[in-house]
Amino acid sequence: MIREALLSHLETGTTTVCRAWTLHRRDGVTMGFTDHDRELVVAGVTCRADTGLTARALQQTTGLAVDNTEAFGALSAAAITEADLSAGRFDGAEVRVYLVNWQSPDDHIEQFRGSLGEITRSDGSFKAELRGLSDQLNRPQGTAYTSRCPAILGDQRCRFDVTQPGYVVSRAVEAVEDGRVFLFADLTGFGERWFEGGRFEVLSGAAAGLVGVVKIDRSEVAGRRIELWQSIGAPIIAGDGIRILAGCDKRPSTCRTKFANFLNFRGFPHIPGEDWLASYPVPDRPNGGTRRVGGSDE
Repeated sequence: MIREALLSHLETGTTTVCRAWTLHRRDGVTMGFTDHDRELVVAGVTCRADTGLTARALQQTTGLAVDNTEAFGALSAAAITEADLSAGRFDGAEVRVYLVNWQSPDDHIEQFRGSLGEITRSDGSFKAELRGLSDQLNRPQGTAYTSRCPAILGDQRCRFDVTQPGYVVSRAVEAVEDGRVFLFADLTGFGERWFEGGRFEVLSGAAAGLVGVVKIDRSEVAGRRIELWQSIGAPIIAGDGIRILAGCDKRPSTCRTKFANFLNFRGFPHIPGEDWLASYPVPDRPNGGTRRVGGSDE
């Protein structure tokens, strides 16, 4: 009925329509915008009119080609801020674009659904690429046959409970350098390199909700040094709460000894490596015809 009401309105020739956008970030925050001159409630989301957000004409096809368009807007403290963009809070956010009868906002139709792609900023404004649902068809699918495990620690394939004691620690930040290097006086109970490759989650403060990956976990004279691959995109100060999960290097030996989870190992530790496939007989190496196993990473 909503679609028919809007179509009937469009057929009149004199229309009162505008565009509205809703953004659903991965951290659970939902925002709405419109190019109308007053706020509208569309699909249960209040769409703000003071953001200066606009969009190019939608380019859509009936086939499997990737639908794409762009959104433009002004950075503002009340809506999309440069700090949030820099922190990556809008990366991969779900986007829905509606055509709305602003005299009757319940009469609307969804014209586009997808996610935010590349975002660029300049001179107090931003430009965001909108990627359609068919963009996911461009991503590689299937299983890769590798000696190491392709699963992510704790996911549905791995099935390991990363929240159990001995594999996670929650602390307050004691000292931080450049949002990337964290120093702790003591991390008793966790061996050196225990957290390498693990998730580094910020629980409170300006960077709450952001995640990093541990690159280096070392014991030093002054205590424990945790270094991330990249700096957290928002300020972190002493006292902010963080949580660090144990890391996994995807090797079968690590899965067996560190996590006791080898039954769920998803790699192929006995698959022959390229060096084995290219091998040839040599005089000083046994060539008895028995089976050879390579590339186990044990």
